[in-house]
Amino acid sequence: MNNQLQNPAPEEQFAASQHEGETMSVELHEDAAIHEEEMNEEHSTLKYIHLEKEELIDVFEKLLETQSIEVLRREAEAIKSAFYKFVKQEQKKKPQEDETAGEPQQEPAAEEQPQDVEAVTDKLEEQFKALYNEYKRRRTEYIQQLETQKEQNLVVKQGIIDELKALLEKQEDINHTFPTFRDLQQRWRDTGPVPLAHTTNLWNTYQHYVELFYDYVKINNELRDLDFKKNLEAKTLLCEKAEKLILESNIITAFNKLQKYHEEWRELGPVAREYREQMWERFKAATSAINKKHQEYFESQKEAQRKNFELKQQLCEKAEELTQVEAKDTKMWNEQSKAMEELQKMWKTIGFATKKENTRVFERFRTVCDKFYVTKRDFYKQFKTDMQENLQKKTALCEQVESLTGSTDWKKTTDKLISLQKQWKEIGAVPRKQSDAIWKRFRTACDTFFNQKNEHFSSIDSEHAENLRQKEAIIAEIEAFTPSGNAENDLTALQDFQRRWTGIGFVPFKEKERIQNTYRVAIDKQFKSLSITDSEKKIMRFKSRINDIKGSGEKAKRAIRSEREKLVYKLRQLESDISLWENNIGFFAKSKNAEAMIAEVNKKIENAKEELHLIEEKIKLIEKQYN
Repeated sequence: MNNQLQNPAPEEQFAASQHEGETMSVELHEDAAIHEEEMNEEHSTLKYIHLEKEELIDVFEKLLETQSIEVLRREAEAIKSAFYKFVKQEQKKKPQEDETAGEPQQEPAAEEQPQDVEAVTDKLEEQFKALYNEYKRRRTEYIQQLETQKEQNLVVKQGIIDELKALLEKQEDINHTFPTFRDLQQRWRDTGPVPLAHTTNLWNTYQHYVELFYDYVKINNELRDLDFKKNLEAKTLLCEKAEKLILESNIITAFNKLQKYHEEWRELGPVAREYREQMWERFKAATSAINKKHQEYFESQKEAQRKNFELKQQLCEKAEELTQVEAKDTKMWNEQSKAMEELQKMWKTIGFATKKENTRVFERFRTVCDKFYVTKRDFYKQFKTDMQENLQKKTALCEQVESLTGSTDWKKTTDKLISLQKQWKEIGAVPRKQSDAIWKRFRTACDTFFNQKNEHFSSIDSEHAENLRQKEAIIAEIEAFTPSGNAENDLTALQDFQRRWTGIGFVPFKEKERIQNTYRVAIDKQFKSLSITDSEKKIMRFKSRINDIKGSGEKAKRAIRSEREKLVYKLRQLESDISLWENNIGFFAKSKNAEAMIAEVNKKIENAKEELHLIEEKIKLIEKQYN
């Protein structure tokens, strides 16, 4: 028996090479898992960089309440990274740190305890530290429990081996010995993992004594052959399954299944001696083929990783270019935010680069994203401050208008209110919640005065009633007009209606809006029936509207000037928008949806240019006829 122990069976001889193959496979598998885990952490970090500190704390608190420690690890480190970005940025703004400018501040390392960071008085940071400490406590406790369980499993399995040894020395009836042996095997399978340092030696020892049991216990040959036959069938099936995996298109799936087959193989008992080497060589050949494909797969990923690195660098450049553009209003910020979000979506669709390159390029991308959102956050903080100041200014204007509502000095008060209305327009936006209320207050006060003024003048001007009658007669003529089909003659007739309308004076104030709208609907309907372009129709309608307000008084001149100023302002705005859109096209040149996005922007530019031309014609019309 001693000689037999020094010369183990063929299956034992291949145990070392079997474990070597499995070790290589497991290492490759772990490398893939590490890549996947790092990409998940990268995406988790992107998910949190938009949140404020208070929001990060709320998310962390909810995760602690609902998630397991396995899920918490990746999320906790991503939240911590985003949180200490804020701390770092706030510390840079402190006056005392201006004196030591140029000294870089390091964000806490991934495994660094928050309590190791320099203490600050920020209550939010203290709150975050408490949450993070609770997470670390749970994680340490979880790891300790795992290690304790592994140590317990080691003791159990060592005991099973001792029982196997004792079983070999017994001279009991096979009917008692063999069931005991089967029970030991089942207990071994039911016992969980042991510390990694003991895994290989423990398994080899266990397998050795299992072999000894079959080789040296004097059991019934028929029972032994039956067990060997059953094990042979099971191992043959595993060989067939492993060989099928060679044809599996997804090498990762094939590799993972192979690991399970190896576990099943280890749990199976031996086969007859004449089949042992043959079966193991067959299983090992399939394993080697899959391992080779797995290795080749990861080597092929290197080129893909290089391309991924280049694509991510390009996204970094796009993001950096985006931060160079100074957004001066909310419209520009909204457009730039959408562009940045598109870059982040594209980033998530790009695969992994090499570990070293991916870490570096992700830090670059995350840094530029942080810079963008910090700048945006600062803008909106200032924007909120400005809106509060605007609210105070508009409230003051409301008070001034309200103090004038009882005045009967019509000319002086009218001029004053017009001046206040101009000031109102020059003041920027106010908070949305107060916007409607403050506008209604201002408009109500203005309307109160002007309604009183109009009522006063309508009661003393009998000529307005006659003007109303004449204008209603012209409307009746317009509505009864039937185009001749000659566009030039019909246009002349409509222009004559406009001239006659313009020549009639004011109507009663309470009828002004109604009669003007009725006239506009009637004349527009006739113009639409003419065979002229939409631009010409718009110019004619604009000319008609200008004629409506034309006069020799100062009020008419102001109205004309105001109309021109509005057109000039709109023209400048369109020019700015066209320039911005044409510039932004470059940002989407290589994006996933580039073609559709570029087409949409080009359509906007085309429409804007048409409107720009129409505005220029309107300005020329004012300058030609009314200056």
